[in-house]
Amino acid sequence: MKFLENMPRVLFFTGKGGVGKTSTACATAVRQASAGEKVLLVSTDPASNVDEVLETRLSGEPTAVNQVNNLFALNIDPRAAAAAYWAKAIDPYRGVLPDAVLENMEEQLSGACTLEVAAFDAFTELLADEQVTAAFDRVIFDTAPTGHTLRLLSLPKAWTGFVQDSTTGESCLGPLAALEKQTALYARAVEILADESQTRLVLITRPDGAALKEAARTSGELLELGITNQHLVVNGVFTATDANDPVAIALQTRGRNALSDMPGQLRHLPVSTIAMSANPPIGLEGLKTFFDQSPGKATAEQEGFDTTSESADLNRFIDGLAESGRGIVMTLGKGGVGKTSIAVMIARRLAEQGLPVTLTTTDPAAHVHDAVGQVTDNLVVERINPVEEIERYRTEVLADAAHLDDDGRALLEEDLRSPCIEEIAVFRPLPVPCLRPITALP
Repeated sequence: MKFLENMPRVLFFTGKGGVGKTSTACATAVRQASAGEKVLLVSTDPASNVDEVLETRLSGEPTAVNQVNNLFALNIDPRAAAAAYWAKAIDPYRGVLPDAVLENMEEQLSGACTLEVAAFDAFTELLADEQVTAAFDRVIFDTAPTGHTLRLLSLPKAWTGFVQDSTTGESCLGPLAALEKQTALYARAVEILADESQTRLVLITRPDGAALKEAARTSGELLELGITNQHLVVNGVFTATDANDPVAIALQTRGRNALSDMPGQLRHLPVSTIAMSANPPIGLEGLKTFFDQSPGKATAEQEGFDTTSESADLNRFIDGLAESGRGIVMTLGKGGVGKTSIAVMIARRLAEQGLPVTLTTTDPAAHVHDAVGQVTDNLVVERINPVEEIERYRTEVLADAAHLDDDGRALLEEDLRSPCIEEIAVFRPLPVPCLRPITALP
């Protein structure tokens, strides 16, 4: 495995939902710990299932993993991080400042911005504060699906630039002076992410066209952030073991065709492949043999799947939506479970029944257009573009601020340049019950 050779101290694993990044990250952590390294595995995924994979109940502090010497793991919990951030910012002033001032501070820290920045600060400390992870030889980050990860990795540069360019000393989190320690960490995080001797980004994908396209987009955006030390891991490469099995041959051919048509953005990267196994890695024992499994054969009969009733149920569900009239349908779920595919299926079926449908996505790593293919009558496919929505939001807010004096307008413009604004701007264009919006949420 090329990505396991000459590894720097910090590893990031990311990829489209369901491609196996958590399994690969956990298996790497187990491998390195078994080799004698003291390893810290960090999950930045709000919907983390690392607890289940490692068979260990985790928290926001490093916890020793059961049955694996030298391996520790933690989950960054955004809400717990926000509570700690809130307490750190406000508690020192209780009994010192008037209640009205404290109430104003609490109001400032009550928004979604605080939740995001608190989780980001927890991540930044683990990445850039050497004292926090000094006890570990290696730090491995298992991240959320790519849209969330790109947002996370872009924040060090975004906040560093915002603080440097600030003219008012204010932000959506209050005075920037209170963030002085954090800004040094943000700058350090930018350096570490861009330093090939310290950080490696491992892109996990599948031998599938959509997954490879998303990996290519992610690779390009990571390069724009200065993260150049990238490795590609193609997980679940299927090899047919029975030349007379047409399904197996078709699956093998589809995978090989997808790899041969790999986007050019990925062709310059070092590539490792992991074979599909008939016995997926489950639990710690599975992780210990993750990298030395041989391909096998599994059939639908062995798995005991019967999709007939499930398909009929879904059809009845869609027919019920058509009869109910206009409304909103939101598809949600863990990465890789098929929420975009289900959203596309619902949208197409409703459009085929003559209903006007808007299909949109809030996922920063949107690939809904790829899933839809050719657009049919009555179906409009959109995406909520964060860059466009931020600019639209800034323009609207400033247009309504004509009554402000020069100082007030300068402060407002400063706040509108804050990285926090993305959370507000992207929320605004979510559909209202007009025609039949279908939204795929990340």
